[in-house]
Amino acid sequence: MSRLPITKTPKCYVGGGFIRSESGRVQPVNDATGAFFANVPVCSRKDLRNAVEAAAKAGAEWAKRTPYNRGQILYRLAEMLEARASEMAAALVLHGASTAEADAEVAATLDRIVHYAGWADKYEQVLGSVNPVSSPHFNFTVSEPIGVIGLIAPDAAPLLGLLTMILPAITAGNSVITLASETAPYPSILLGEMLATSDLPGGVVNLLTGHRKELLPTYGSHEHLRAITAAITREEAKTLELTAAESVKRVKILSPAADWFSSSFESAWLIRDHIESKTIWHPASL
Repeated sequence: MSRLPITKTPKCYVGGGFIRSESGRVQPVNDATGAFFANVPVCSRKDLRNAVEAAAKAGAEWAKRTPYNRGQILYRLAEMLEARASEMAAALVLHGASTAEADAEVAATLDRIVHYAGWADKYEQVLGSVNPVSSPHFNFTVSEPIGVIGLIAPDAAPLLGLLTMILPAITAGNSVITLASETAPYPSILLGEMLATSDLPGGVVNLLTGHRKELLPTYGSHEHLRAITAAITREEAKTLELTAAESVKRVKILSPAADWFSSSFESAWLIRDHIESKTIWHPASL
């Protein structure tokens, strides 16, 4: 007797657990042939606010981790993705990528994770400094994480673009709330499953799926989000910048048509976008 296969119920990864949207809404995801595959949650503004709370709770502990330990944890994430590379590639094919394109995107994503794992205990030497001062003091500029950061991923390169935005932020010790690709959300669902079994503390990375138009105003106006990086259109950017102005948060707009495979996305200067600089004065012995 044949049996019915168990249909997957995708859930978003928030606070170290898996959630359905509190609104109960879903959007169907079809495979490349147009056949139904699964229903992905459509997250609401309340889901976003809950994710911010989860990120705030996890952020303080993550920021205290040593840079070396953060690098180890990022490398472990690369191990998790490597082990499920074929499954992730299939998720990209589901959204219309060819097998060769999907394999290339997974490979580039693995390389990018390892790249930022290597930066974790080195960026301070590049971005910090010892400053000459005309007094008997040592003067140092050191980097500190900003806090909770909102990210809005592009539709193109739904895995590589997503992690390209996440990695600089968490390498610097921040926690993030990421809105995944609206047209290709399933890779973020798989990524959440990998994060759940990695060493990354729950709540450091929170992955939402849903509609940008609904969530952009909340991203902009939420006062506990200290910065936002978004790969969105110019029209969407206007909405985000207007709502973000009142809380005076950092807003960085990336082109949704960017070449996410470019080596320009592998740089300590991208980490600099997610840190604050603190100057320390210390008396010098004479």
